[in-house]
Amino acid sequence: MVQVPLERIDYCEDLERSVVELKPVTEEARKWIFKMIYEAGSGHPGGSLSSVEILTALYYKVMRHDPGNPHWPDRDRFVLSKGHGAPALYTLLALTGYFQTCELNTLRKLGSRLQGHPSMNKTPGVDMSTGSLGQGLSIAIGMALGLRLDRKDARVYVLIGDGEAQEGQIWEAAMAAAHYKVDNLCAVLDRNQLQIDGRTENIMSIEPISSKFRAFGWHVIDVNGHDFKELLLAFKEAESTKGQPTMIIANTVKGRGVSFMEGAVKFHGKPPDDDEFVQGLKELGGECK
Repeated sequence: MVQVPLERIDYCEDLERSVVELKPVTEEARKWIFKMIYEAGSGHPGGSLSSVEILTALYYKVMRHDPGNPHWPDRDRFVLSKGHGAPALYTLLALTGYFQTCELNTLRKLGSRLQGHPSMNKTPGVDMSTGSLGQGLSIAIGMALGLRLDRKDARVYVLIGDGEAQEGQIWEAAMAAAHYKVDNLCAVLDRNQLQIDGRTENIMSIEPISSKFRAFGWHVIDVNGHDFKELLLAFKEAESTKGQPTMIIANTVKGRGVSFMEGAVKFHGKPPDDDEFVQGLKELGGECK
């Protein structure tokens, strides 16, 4: 069992071991995400599946946190700005022990703590309620500045979507983070190239996204968002970067792991039907019960 970090660790000391430890977690996570969205009959599989490696790396290796004490003042914080990717976040929270995995099948059901978008007032381990796109980066900056004022060494991580990067508030926040040298902030952009209406480049191009964030004063790292070695090295580089915030551009595949969902815009917010569920779960190595 992979232990969550309660203190700063050198998770890049043995990258090969880290990859071996984390790969089974992603396999388990994708099965849960797929099943819970099918069970709910509603949700966003595409962007949840694309972010699995990012969240797995954060919750198992990078972030200092305690599932037994969700409000621990010295914990690192995580903000899911692309709140529709909640199934991925809920799955990692469950797998790391914030609540039982059996609760995942209550997604979007009446009375459930697992709403369609994260709620900090309902779900253990959720640091900020999100859903309105464009707001998470601003929130994360506020958290990071607050931690700096309190002289805490905790860090803040925020995951944003590439369609979300079309929002003006993202760029106001980007300017503010650089201006105030918020170096305890690390943002990750899930660059899966699709949004609800089609390809980001057809709706409103965000390229050259890396150059744009550099021009706004950020330290930028481009990685394969499904490669644990690249992700872990990028997070370690972000920790050591001083005087500016870090943006990790994680190039991913929407719907990763399910053949008919990969790169398919219709699965941005569409659950699998009965036949698709059987096929997809088989591809993910699960069994129908």
